[in-house]
Amino acid sequence: MSRVLSRRVALPKISRFGWLMGLYSENHARLQRLFEPAQLGCGMYVSSIGDGLDVRLDVLEQHAYTTELRMSYGLVDPQTGLSDPSASLRLYSDARQVEATHCYAGRRWQDVIGMYPPPEQILDHRLRMNTFLGKWVQYLAEQGHGVATLRQASQQEIETRA
Repeated sequence: MSRVLSRRVALPKISRFGWLMGLYSENHARLQRLFEPAQLGCGMYVSSIGDGLDVRLDVLEQHAYTTELRMSYGLVDPQTGLSDPSASLRLYSDARQVEATHCYAGRRWQDVIGMYPPPEQILDHRLRMNTFLGKWVQYLAEQGHGVATLRQASQQEIETRA
């Protein structure tokens, strides 16, 4: 009996880069379920559930296998004039991954990690940004946002945003 208990099975370890790629895949599945952005044309879309915090989804570019997006609330940081929070996203349809390339939640990435950070610090920052994105998309889904609440923005909403 003691012989069986003392035997250890080595489990494979996942690298931080592997973890990041896993986050990209999870975020793709979550975002596809939430808004199906790969099927949207270029333009601004709004998801409203009546709580006063509309989600804005800007489809900036639509290519064969890549979609460039910006997701934010209708809130603006009074000091910078930027949407807060917001995330710039790159959706890779063929690889089924979504990468948060930039996140703004009160501070810019340069303020967080500096202008010339070492590679480990960049990887850590990307892990934090994509973890934030995953939690945010999950929260939006739990609040009731989705394809059914998403509509193309009116001309007035677009002009107010610009």
